[in-house]
Amino acid sequence: MLGGDTPFINEQFFAERVSPTRLDELLADGWRHFGTQFFRYSYAFYELDVRRVLPLRIRLAELSLSRGQRRTLQKNADLRTVIRPIRITAEIEELFHRHKQRFKTGMPDSIYDFLSPMPHAVPCEGYEVAVYDGERLIASSYFDLGERSNSGIYAMFAPDAAHRRLGIFTMLKEIEFAIDTGKQFYYQGYSYEGPSFYDYKKQFRGSEWFDWLGNWRSLEFEL
Repeated sequence: MLGGDTPFINEQFFAERVSPTRLDELLADGWRHFGTQFFRYSYAFYELDVRRVLPLRIRLAELSLSRGQRRTLQKNADLRTVIRPIRITAEIEELFHRHKQRFKTGMPDSIYDFLSPMPHAVPCEGYEVAVYDGERLIASSYFDLGERSNSGIYAMFAPDAAHRRLGIFTMLKEIEFAIDTGKQFYYQGYSYEGPSFYDYKKQFRGSEWFDWLGNWRSLEFEL
């Protein structure tokens, strides 16, 4: 299905500060980060399998929304959405601990598993999408700002609002922000070769995957 020989890569480094231009370079070479830890790996365990890891990005000039993605935007048009520099509050942490209960394995301990203590600036400029139903926070997501690209980090939502598909909704809002600010790419994170929990990340037209040989290839015609 994907073909080709994939080298075994498992690398990491730590950085307190990464410029927007350098962030673009790292993302384009398959790197991600949680807090100040940058990492990339070409294979990983998923359930009982060893799977090839697929770094993903959307070439925004080629993006068009599906009917389902447009319905998700319409369904949540009654909500108030705010995009701003990341700020972690008690309300955010309470939402995180409610949301993490949906994980069957690998349950994270803290929002700081994904973000640095100063996530608006370290290791790069970080923004959040905050979604309110009236005065109640029901979803939040986090993304990095590069020079030519933005990159999603983590998203969470209130379990009782799962029917709204808020994980997809906040991703769509991050993509909308990237387009409005003139970015070329939006990086939606990793998925795996073959079916997995992360297949929702593959459902965007204009998506590409990194082949670990330095090339980004169209996802639409190969998966």
